[in-house]
Amino acid sequence: MMSTYQLTIPYPDDLLLSLKLTPERFETEARLLLAVKLYEMGRVTTGIAAQIAGIDRVAFIFELDKYALSPIGVDPDELESDFVNA
Repeated sequence: MMSTYQLTIPYPDDLLLSLKLTPERFETEARLLLAVKLYEMGRVTTGIAAQIAGIDRVAFIFELDKYALSPIGVDPDELESDFVNA
């Protein structure tokens, strides 16, 4: 069985007020953003990133589109250009 760890990051009420988010929504979004950034940097796979985000892999792959990232390691614009020039 794989070990798991938990990261705790303190944040002030002012942050929640300025973002107009509940603590639950902010923490969900923060987990997703961490996962997306680690994936973008090539540090983790979509599967590991999905685990960090607390969602399944397919849902994570769909989330990548919101950040203009590709689940296959190719920039979406580059992929479109390849199709146009094929």
